[in-house]
Amino acid sequence: MNKIPFMKLSGAGNDFVIVNNMRQIVDSTDTDFVNFVTKVCQRRMSVGADGVLLVEKAEGVGMEEFLLPEEAEDVDFRMRYFNADGGEVETCGNGARCISKFAYLNGIASEQMRFLTNAGIYESEVIGANVKVRMSDPTDIRLNVPLRLDDGVHTVGFANSGVPHVVFFVDDLEGTDVFALGQQTRYHDDFKPTGTNANFIRIQPPEGLSREQSSRLHIRTYERGVEGETLACGTGSIASAVVSAALGQVKSPVAVNTASGVVLKIYFDLENGAAKNVYLEGDARVIYAGELTTDAWDY
Repeated sequence: MNKIPFMKLSGAGNDFVIVNNMRQIVDSTDTDFVNFVTKVCQRRMSVGADGVLLVEKAEGVGMEEFLLPEEAEDVDFRMRYFNADGGEVETCGNGARCISKFAYLNGIASEQMRFLTNAGIYESEVIGANVKVRMSDPTDIRLNVPLRLDDGVHTVGFANSGVPHVVFFVDDLEGTDVFALGQQTRYHDDFKPTGTNANFIRIQPPEGLSREQSSRLHIRTYERGVEGETLACGTGSIASAVVSAALGQVKSPVAVNTASGVVLKIYFDLENGAAKNVYLEGDARVIYAGELTTDAWDY
């Protein structure tokens, strides 16, 4: 029986199966790879996770798109992320923290590291139980966008923080139908062909500060690829914080209360409506380590 060593890590409630694929023990080009990911991520039938992360060598994957030649030797590894539906996407913020912790624990990188993602080069640092990652700068920031859904027109924001995110501002976060509104938004004609993620946020002014000075928000996220609500989304938290800041609602650093109860912290510089030097900080917890057998995906 084939066995694949792995660790399961959780970042703010986003959980991942992570495999050291430096020696290509998993073939992502195999026609059965999508089945492998979907089956391994299925809860109760297998390990169960929001996605699968592969740690791979960075050489020979077109790094010149992201790096100057003299910078290439400083990249420790390549991160590849596959959603629970088997589709590979550009990046994952909570996944970036978890893969950093995995790389550190497995001797692939030191506490401070640089790695390649499909959204660019990330830098991260393991700080005790937390990991702080410098993400790519968000692009295509749009404010006050009318979006027509079944229940009417919503005024939303949008930002691509490595992957696309729509941001809804709601007063009753707990009463919001995240699945219905999120699903409509994810498949909306305005975001075809790749679709988008949908975030629903409520800004909470801290005691003694005005709404404009608030630096805390609460969030729920519908994630494409998972096709449902997840307990947290790092890139969604970034997009929500940046859009809120561009509207003058919050200032960096922004504390983001996720559905899991874990707080993520977002740091950034906002200049003329553009966000630079974006960092995501939060937990990265090792749940367990083990070996996948063929029973984990052959059913």
